[in-house]
Amino acid sequence: MLGTTDTSNLVRYLERFPEEMGLTEDDPDAVLDRYCTRDFEHWNDGIRLDRERLIAHARPARRNAVDVRVEVHDAFVAGDRVAARYALRASLRNGRVVATEICMIGHLAPDGRLRRIDSITRTL
Repeated sequence: MLGTTDTSNLVRYLERFPEEMGLTEDDPDAVLDRYCTRDFEHWNDGIRLDRERLIAHARPARRNAVDVRVEVHDAFVAGDRVAARYALRASLRNGRVVATEICMIGHLAPDGRLRRIDSITRTL
């Protein structure tokens, strides 16, 4: 879980979540439960990704990705709000590297898990 006042937990989430969803044998539903509430929503560049869409997104990532790296530039936690700016680089089986810069703000549930994320991205 993230914890509501610990920036280091937010950084760990940003670094671990893409790897756990895309590269491990862990059930994506269980990964989401570790970090997010059941009603979690991720709005990315105006597109709503609910729990089912995030799990569906994990399937091709698991087939195509061989490595994922996250470099956190800024991360902040203030009460039940989080914000971060970071870069995600995924190496694919075909040799391509997908690199994205992400700016996100989020809202935490009382137990410290994410309830909502709003993010904007740009390709690096």
